[in-house]
Amino acid sequence: MFVVEPARPVAVREHPRAGWFAVGTVCFGAFMGQLDASIVTMIFPALQHRFGASLAEVQWVSLGYLLALIGLVAASGRIADAAGRKLVYLYGFAVFTVASAACGLAPTLGLLILFRVVQAVGAAMLQANSVAIVVTSVPAGQMRKALGVQAAAQALGLALGPTVGGLFVATVGWQWVFWVNVPVGVVALIAGRYLLPRTRERTPLRRLDWQGLVLLLAASAALLLGLTAVSGLGLPTWAVVTLFVLAAASATAFVLRERRARFPIVDLTLLRPRAVSAGLVGALCGYLVLFGPLTLFPQVFSAQGVSEMTAGLALTALPVGFAIGALAGDRLLPSSIAARSRALVGVGTCVAAAAVLALNPTDMGWVVPGLIVLGLGLGVFIPANNASIMAAIPERSSAVGGGLVNMARGLGTAVGVAAATLSLHLAGGQMGRGASAALIALALFSVVAAVTVLGGEPRGHRIGEGAGRGR
Repeated sequence: MFVVEPARPVAVREHPRAGWFAVGTVCFGAFMGQLDASIVTMIFPALQHRFGASLAEVQWVSLGYLLALIGLVAASGRIADAAGRKLVYLYGFAVFTVASAACGLAPTLGLLILFRVVQAVGAAMLQANSVAIVVTSVPAGQMRKALGVQAAAQALGLALGPTVGGLFVATVGWQWVFWVNVPVGVVALIAGRYLLPRTRERTPLRRLDWQGLVLLLAASAALLLGLTAVSGLGLPTWAVVTLFVLAAASATAFVLRERRARFPIVDLTLLRPRAVSAGLVGALCGYLVLFGPLTLFPQVFSAQGVSEMTAGLALTALPVGFAIGALAGDRLLPSSIAARSRALVGVGTCVAAAAVLALNPTDMGWVVPGLIVLGLGLGVFIPANNASIMAAIPERSSAVGGGLVNMARGLGTAVGVAAATLSLHLAGGQMGRGASAALIALALFSVVAAVTVLGGEPRGHRIGEGAGRGR
C-alpha cells in the first residue's frame, strides 16, 4: 500500500482538465519551495538573538539546506523514475512537512540545522519530480504554458517570502516561518493523493550509485563553501584554494564515475543534445540573474537609509515581473514562435533591463522599473528554456531531467547570492556600476547559452503527448 502509487478517482482521471489539476497540485510545492528559500533569511537576526550565535553560524541554516538540496535532487529524480514520480513526490511532501514542524521546535541551533537538512531531503524529492509531473500531465502543446504557471507559483512564493517572514518575526515569532509549511503540506498531500497521475513509463533502478552520490555531494559542498569563503567568510587563502581544488577534483571524478557506472545517478547521455546541455547552462544563468539583485539591492537601499519594509516592497518588483512574464508571455507571443526564439526574446529583455539598472543603480525610481522589466524577461526565458530541455529528454527519464533542471536552479541561486555578496564585500558594502555591469555580463552569458539551444521539440519526440491518461 505504501510502496504503490494510488490511482486517481475515475471522475478526476477522465475530467478534460485532469492535467491542469495535476499542475495546480504541483504549484503547492513550487510556491512553498521558493517561499521557504526567501523567507528564512529574514529570521537570521532573530536566530542570532535566540541562540547567541554569530551570523556565520546562523547562515548554515540556509547553507546546510542548499547543500543537501543540490546534492540529492538528481538522485531523487533517478529513484522517482524507477519507483514512481507520484509516490516519491507525496513522500517528499510528507518529509518536508514533518521536518518543518521539527524546525520550529528545535531547541538548539545545531538541531535546527539538522532538521533543515532533513527538510531539504523532502524538498529534493519534490523538486526532482515537479517539472516531470507537469510535462507528463499536459499535452505537448500546453507544456510551455504549464511550466509558466509553475514558474509563476515559484515567483509568488519568492515575492511573499520577505514580507511574510518579517511579519511573522514581528508578531508571532520566527518559529512560524517553518510552521506555516505544515497546514499547506497537509492540503498538498491530500490534493496529490487524488489529483496527481500515476507514472506511465519507468526506468528500472537496479542499484543506486552511492559512490557517484558522495562525489556529487563533495563537489557541491566544496564549491558552495569556496564561494562563501571568497565572499567574506574569513578563511585563509590556502583553505579557499583547497576548497576549489576539491570541488574541481570531485566534479571530474563524478563525471568519470558516471561514465563507467552501470547504473549512474545521472545518465550523461541525456546531456548530449545541445538543447539539454546548453539549456542547463541557461537555467543556471537565469536563476543567477534572478537572485543576484535580491542580494545586491537591499544593501544599496540600506546604505541610503531606506526602511526594510520599503526595500522589501521595492524588491517585490522583480518576482512580480517574473510572474507576469511567466503567465502572460505564452499569450502575448505568437504560438508559432519556438522555445528557442522565446528564450532569446526573454534574455534580450534581461540585457536591456540590466543596462538600465547599470545607468543609475542607486535611484529607487530608476531601479524599480528596471527590476520589473528584468523579471519580465526572466519570466519569458526560464519557462521556454525549461521546455526546450524537457522536450529533448525521453519521458521515462523525465524526473532525472527535472532533477537536473532543479540542480541547475539551485546552483544558479547559490552562485547568484555568492557573486552579489562578493561584489559587495570587495566594494565595502556599496554596490557601484561594476556590480551592475556584472549583471549585464551574466545576462549576456545567458544569451550565448540560449543561442545554442535547439528550438522546439526534437523531431520524433514530443514529450507529454497523450499526457493526462495515466491512472
